[in-house]
Amino acid sequence: MSYPKDPRVDAYIDPLPEWQRRICRGVRNLVHSMDPEVTETIKRSRQPYFVLQGNICALLAAKDHVNVFLYDGAIIPDPEGIITAGHDNKTARTVAFSEGDAINKKALAAMFEQIVANNRAGGWRKVKRDT
Repeated sequence: MSYPKDPRVDAYIDPLPEWQRRICRGVRNLVHSMDPEVTETIKRSRQPYFVLQGNICALLAAKDHVNVFLYDGAIIPDPEGIITAGHDNKTARTVAFSEGDAINKKALAAMFEQIVANNRAGGWRKVKRDT
């Protein structure tokens, strides 16, 4: 898959352990596959963010896991139960991956797709207010 890459995101991912690189690159490819207008940037001085008319998700590699923060205002359904933290958070929820975990691409892609749609509709705050 080809998309414009921010070299700062590569600089964040490249030094990680192999299993964390695999997760981060897999999430990166998946979120870019949702819409050709998805862009990537660095926010909070070093954290990769993926955006399209608002935040979609962010990556944070910790010592023993990788967090994928979903910026959905807790309104996106999670029928496969992949959310691991932030269930009641009003801004973002988390999917955490540990070494050996596989990305549930189907479930995560469905969530990304809905977040992109919500962003295009004015963002999760507007969508939540209108429902």
